[in-house]
Amino acid sequence: MPMAQWAARDDLPALVAALGADDCRFVGGCVRDALLGIEAADVDIATRHVPERTQELLKQAGIRSVPTGIEHGTITAILPHGPVEITTLRKDVDTDGRRATVAFASEWFDDAARRDFTINALYAHPEHFRISDYFGGLADLDARIVRFIGDAETRIREDHLRILRYFRFQARFGSDVDEKAEAACRDLASTLKGLSRERVAMELLSILALPDPASSVERMAELGVLQVILPEVDDEGIAALAALQHAEKRGDIAADPVRRLAALLPPDAEIARQVASRLRLSNAQKKRIALAAARDAHDAQNPRSLAYRLGVEAAVDRLLLLGESTAPVTGWDVPQLPVSGGDIVAAGIGKGPLVARTLHAVEGRWIAEGFPDAERTRAILVEEVGKARM
Repeated sequence: MPMAQWAARDDLPALVAALGADDCRFVGGCVRDALLGIEAADVDIATRHVPERTQELLKQAGIRSVPTGIEHGTITAILPHGPVEITTLRKDVDTDGRRATVAFASEWFDDAARRDFTINALYAHPEHFRISDYFGGLADLDARIVRFIGDAETRIREDHLRILRYFRFQARFGSDVDEKAEAACRDLASTLKGLSRERVAMELLSILALPDPASSVERMAELGVLQVILPEVDDEGIAALAALQHAEKRGDIAADPVRRLAALLPPDAEIARQVASRLRLSNAQKKRIALAAARDAHDAQNPRSLAYRLGVEAAVDRLLLLGESTAPVTGWDVPQLPVSGGDIVAAGIGKGPLVARTLHAVEGRWIAEGFPDAERTRAILVEEVGKARM
């Protein structure tokens, strides 16, 4: 395996020594990404030790650990350069499409056989970094093909979420298409209805967070997969996602999965709220999607007014979805109105509804004039107070 940045961490040798070099392997994404020259976000280790023994060995070595998923065999080692998840080798005993009953195993092959795709079942020895490849993952990685381990339909029946995982990995790593995988995803698309909405939302947002998911999302629609989880999406939504990606790249704007979900949906705030509720999104995400969905062409006429009313994030969302430049609001600090209702009262307007109406008029002119300074704003206030007295 090529030497990745994570593999040179000076806190890993002590961890490997504690577990024993012959009893642990780097596995999964960190190995796959190293082979592709991509820096991995997380480092994972598979071990022959049962979780309790892993904890004991780490304690003896003075390494703090947390039982983050001990029922599934996972212990997290807390290291100076970041946590490392250590999971006992496992094999499936029973599956129902939503969850699996597993037993701990002692053979690397058994652990590899329960993983989803060949490119995710690569193990690297912690000392010499030689790769153990049981299912042709190296060849698939070289060919940029995402292939299920074993029979695709069987693997999806074990865990229905693998349909969405297939499209996520296809969007990230695939170029060639595995026809058997696509056929299985198409034929079993309806099984996604049995999954929790939270799991579906998490995987959907993971797909939309990738650099270029539009082509994979379009393929999901062609195969009837997208309609199961997002029946509201039509051809216009697919085209809007592609256009948004282009606009993000043109403006050097970071990809945002929530904004991209809004692009897929019709520009209807109520529909957006219904989708967000169905996917169990957070209140903040629900509000953001609804604001984005309420966009119209007039928003582009005064971008800073839009940012003042809704916030910069919402303004950026709407402008991008409308195909407009975000330059007027990028990096802009939204100002505060330099005057208040108290200033209007001090100018001679008695307390009551007239104060609020006058302040609203002042604010409207302040926005229309491009948010002038306090001196000009007070001049506007004087003029509006004069009108209110008439």
